[in-house]
Amino acid sequence: MTYAHLSTGTHIIVGDGKKALILLNEGTAASPMLTVETVLGQKNASNQAMGTERPSRHFASIGPRSGSAEPTDWHQLAEDRFAHDIIAGLVTLAEREKLKRLVLVAPARTLAELRRAMPQDFAKLIVAEIVKDLTKHSIPSITEHLMIELAA
Repeated sequence: MTYAHLSTGTHIIVGDGKKALILLNEGTAASPMLTVETVLGQKNASNQAMGTERPSRHFASIGPRSGSAEPTDWHQLAEDRFAHDIIAGLVTLAEREKLKRLVLVAPARTLAELRRAMPQDFAKLIVAEIVKDLTKHSIPSITEHLMIELAA
């Protein structure tokens, strides 16, 4: 088996909407040795502290009908903003030529938001994407998951 996506110098981003690990493979593709370069995180306050507590109501101009607006999910908005912050940091790394290859590991929603925030020319650095939430795993466990997922 070969693990070409994990060659020496490849950065691995393991993240979700609240935490992200930027890892670097200092080993070889067959025997990766992941080290933590950066840990990013955010804390979400309660919905009440982040925005309005109840959705607004609206009434029809004719008749007794009324309804309410869909409540804003402030936590999801904060997670989406966090994904944009992750990409901004990665773009800065790429501009300093420290980022040459990238593997993204995130849940589907976060992965979609990372793609949405990504500049067109930055996407060429991505060599693999894994749809999993591994943020609560240890580095050896993350390495093991990567070896399984990227086996070709």
